[in-house]
Formats: sequence, C-alpha cells, structure tokens
Amino acid sequence: MDNIAVLIPCYNEQNTIRKVVEDFKNALPTAQIYVYDNNSTDNTIAEAEAAGAIVRKEPRQGKGNVLRTMFRDIDARCYIITDGDDTYPSSYASQMAEQVLEHKADMVIGDRLSSTYFTENKRAFHNFGNVLVRRLINMLYKSDIKDVMTGYRAFGYKFAKTFAVLSKGFEIETEMTIHALDKNLLIKNIPIDYRDRPQGSASKLNTYSDGFKVLKTIFILFKNYKPFNFFMWMSLIMLLTAVGFLIPVMADYIKTGLVPKLPSFVACVFFAICSILSFFEALNLDTLKQKERREFEYWFNLWAVQERNIKQ
Repeated sequence: MDNIAVLIPCYNEQNTIRKVVEDFKNALPTAQIYVYDNNSTDNTIAEAEAAGAIVRKEPRQGKGNVLRTMFRDIDARCYIITDGDDTYPSSYASQMAEQVLEHKADMVIGDRLSSTYFTENKRAFHNFGNVLVRRLINMLYKSDIKDVMTGYRAFGYKFAKTFAVLSKGFEIETEMTIHALDKNLLIKNIPIDYRDRPQGSASKLNTYSDGFKVLKTIFILFKNYKPFNFFMWMSLIMLLTAVGFLIPVMADYIKTGLVPKLPSFVACVFFAICSILSFFEALNLDTLKQKERREFEYWFNLWAVQERNIKQ
C-alpha cells in the first residue's frame, strides 16, 4: 500500500502534464504519481512517462469513469486528486495529506473560491455556476462547503474504498461532496491559490451541457439521499394543488348544492391521491435510507479495521 498516491486523470494535456508531475514529485518526494490517460490523441502519455509518472489507461471516456478505476486499482493511506492542466499548485499537497494522515479527515477540499478563482478564471458563466452549485448544496444539506466543483481533493483509504462512483463525467465532484455530507464524514476546507490554464491549454468542460449535468446530478442525488424531504415536498405541493382545485368547487357547492365544475373536482381527487401516495412513499423510502446508512457504517468500520491492520 502506498502512503500517498497522487492521482491525475488526463485527456489531451501534453502541454502541462510534465510540469504537473514534476511539481508534485518535488512537493511529495515519497508519493507515487499515477497518471490515467483517458483516450488522449496527443503526446500526453509520453510526456507523463518522461516526467516519471506511473501511466495507465482508462478507455471509458469521462472523469468519473477514470476515478472509479483509480479507486479500485490503487491502495493508499492518502489519495490526492488533481488535474493535469496545471491549475492547482502542488505546494498545498502536503498540507492536504496531513489533514488525512494526521487529523483523520475523510475528504479535504482544495477551496479555490475563497482565494484567487474569481480573478484568475475569465469564464463568467463558470464563476456563476460554481457559486450557484455551492449555495444550492449548502442550502439543501445545511452545510458549509466552500467549493463543490474543485478538482483538487484529498481522501482517506476508507472513503476511496466505500464510495460507489455512479457519475461518468465532471459531475463526479458534486457526487463526492454530497456523498460525504450524507454519510456525515469529516470534511476539511483548505483555501488554495488557483491559476487559470496556461496559453495553449483548452478546458474540456462545457459550461452549458456539463453545467446542466451537474444540476441534474444534484436533483437526482437529493432524491436518492434525502427521499423523505424530497417526497414530503412533493406531497405538500400536490396537496396544495388539490386544495386549489377544490376551493372553487366547494364555493359552487355551498351556493347551489351542485358540482358544475366536475373536471376540477376530478383533478382535485387525483392530486389528493397522489399527495397521499407521496406521503407514504416518503415514509417507506426514509426507512430504507436509514437501513442503508446503518449498512454503510458497518462496512465503513470494517474498512477502518482493515486499514489499521495494513498499517501494522
């Protein structure tokens, strides 16, 4: 088992990957540097090998697919994930690793938004999207995450081996954050300097399509991780809709003793039934969610025992 493993998912980063690998080798001399190439069509592999990285390939396109394979393949007490585009300074790596190895943090977030991100990043919609996603998640989960979309993170062994990666692309950062919040894991935020991509290096992130995927991921994960809240809100909305249809029907009935607006009455009954079903679905799924949390704690503790055994 490695003490520290630096994981670098890469796709067409020939201009920067050599520098990234060399910087992290200097910052963490005892760490193993892994570069996972994701179908690059340039000289990324050759540059990474020349810098001394351990290079492997992941044929399934997407950052989520790469991280899934990394977590499965590599055993380490501390994992540090960074990008191959030279936007994250290696000088913070030792501090992030210390939070995992010495202070038992499950996930350490390299917080760009509290530092230089808004002055370095020239893409206004990226800035807006980062703030929107952060506020949305902090509101839904009553948390204080400083940067949800950062690609610079550190993890412990237990997190890597118990985190079920479902996302295929850039939604992976959102998924990791929500997973850690839902499981009440120890999260640390460390402000880092951020620098924009150097000239000649192009971003693989599409502001609109990938932004939509992130928002879709938040919606789906909120439904999956907080089913009671989700379906209770649905129940309340449908109940209010049913009441909205019922009010004019009842007004006519009180005046005339008749129900002339039969479609409205049918709609009222329909939404009332849906509200009742959603209410009981919330109760049922909440019970299943509590069971899943107990099972997670059980397996998380088993991985903790295994980690201690490996250390000994």
